[in-house]
Amino acid sequence: MTRKLFGTDGIRGTANREPITAETALSVAMAAGAQFRRGDHRHVVVIGKDTRLSGYMLEPALTSGFLSVGMDVVLLGPIPTPAVGMLTHSLRADLGVMISASHNPYDDNGIKLFGPDGFKLSDEVEAAIEHRIASGVHETLVAPGRLGRARRLDDANGRYIEFVKSTFPRRLRLDGLKIVVDCANGAAYKAAPRVLYELGAEVVDIACDPDGFNINHECGATSPGAMQSAVVTHGADLGLSLDGDADRLIVADERGKLIDGDQIMALITGFMQREERLSGNGLVATVMSNLGLERHLHGLGLDLIRTPVGDRYVVERMRADGFNIGGEQSGHIVLSDYTTTGDGLIAALQVLAPLVESGQPANELLSVFEPVPQKLTNVRVADRTVMNLAAVKEAVAATESRLKDQGRLVIRPSGTEPVIRIMAEGDDADMIGELVEELAEAIRIAGEGGRRAAP
Repeated sequence: MTRKLFGTDGIRGTANREPITAETALSVAMAAGAQFRRGDHRHVVVIGKDTRLSGYMLEPALTSGFLSVGMDVVLLGPIPTPAVGMLTHSLRADLGVMISASHNPYDDNGIKLFGPDGFKLSDEVEAAIEHRIASGVHETLVAPGRLGRARRLDDANGRYIEFVKSTFPRRLRLDGLKIVVDCANGAAYKAAPRVLYELGAEVVDIACDPDGFNINHECGATSPGAMQSAVVTHGADLGLSLDGDADRLIVADERGKLIDGDQIMALITGFMQREERLSGNGLVATVMSNLGLERHLHGLGLDLIRTPVGDRYVVERMRADGFNIGGEQSGHIVLSDYTTTGDGLIAALQVLAPLVESGQPANELLSVFEPVPQKLTNVRVADRTVMNLAAVKEAVAATESRLKDQGRLVIRPSGTEPVIRIMAEGDDADMIGELVEELAEAIRIAGEGGRRAAP
């Protein structure tokens, strides 16, 4: 079975437009509830959300769908995505749901599903849910006496905060550190400042005043400029920037210089290796991670295993091969000793632990390897099937031929936007930039039906 509704990270789109409507959310809940109904026990689903206005529409629609197929619903309110995975497992629920579009603007939203083990669903299970929706969901409705009940878990954030703090080494404290934390006006606006404060840090919190519209707006992991400026203005030791659902982390050193997910993974992997806590002899990352990271790990005698883009695929490979760290250059860091998905807060604490222990300034500690020049470009297209056109295939082959053994080329359609993402890297920065621009132009021309002649 193939998937049409689910993308690389659940279902996502513009709020109140298909597929992010109350009607579709209702159908998804009914189908997912039926998919995970096993036995005669009282089935439970937990539902969390970020701070988008449209969460008020989707939460009751999902709740109604689950209640109608006999599942009790536990409402968590605004809470990070990784907390939903954790609480799904902790509460012994049959299913978990996060209402979020992650780093997207407020007018988008999405639905992410977690199984009873707290892990995101596989492609196969998502396809099975889609099949149920297409086949009709009304036959799954239960008798009136078996309808579910809904309740709120008032201490959901408190439980998550205590769990996150437990991942920080007990021998260490954050006393004496000044830390800027940017919560993207999103799901971690309560939890992130509280975790850092309770571990001893002086906290400068920004973008912690959500109003339903300002999530990820000029703030957060995909727009960290305000965080970088705050680090310099306040003379902070470090800056942390989360995205709207707090499963992603970007760091800035004391000078305001950005540190991406590759450097973060390199630091944590080395720290875990020294403490003899590393499993799998390396880490799992995606095809987007820098070649410099791969060379650095090889120098430590460690492996870099690459997967398609999406932290779900990283986690699947980690579980299959016994790795306990993986992630993405974009800042999704998965530490399976603690979590089932990317967790920006837990990743931040694993950066802070070696910072405290070493006493080094962040700019020294976090410059772990020399990145290889890398160029990324997004090409907006009317139809992502443009990649199937002969002219595009020829342009891709020509680019790969020119690169040969001097670098890497990765091209992929976005799973959430009408764009083609192009990434190339190699030691010759000028050549890499030229190749990417030429390929991007070839895709644009092909996407316009060849109306413009190639230069």
